[in-house]
Amino acid sequence: MEKQLHLLETIATRGSDGNAYTVHGYEHMARVDAVPDMQGLWEPTGQVEYRLADGRHVEPSGEGFLAAGGLRLERLPRA
Repeated sequence: MEKQLHLLETIATRGSDGNAYTVHGYEHMARVDAVPDMQGLWEPTGQVEYRLADGRHVEPSGEGFLAAGGLRLERLPRA
């Protein structure tokens, strides 16, 4: 089964270190191979992951995210 990531959202955050970070939310997609006539049909698997713009994984935590090393990321208000 083929898999890919689909970008769901981009979130501006401020880290506990004072720096600005961008978090991307991705949904895992899988190709539906059961129907040969439907080439290119992808379906969501229900699995979501979040990563910093540089690719490091982050975990949702309350109103923000938690990155490796204890870095806390707080969502910034939308403009």
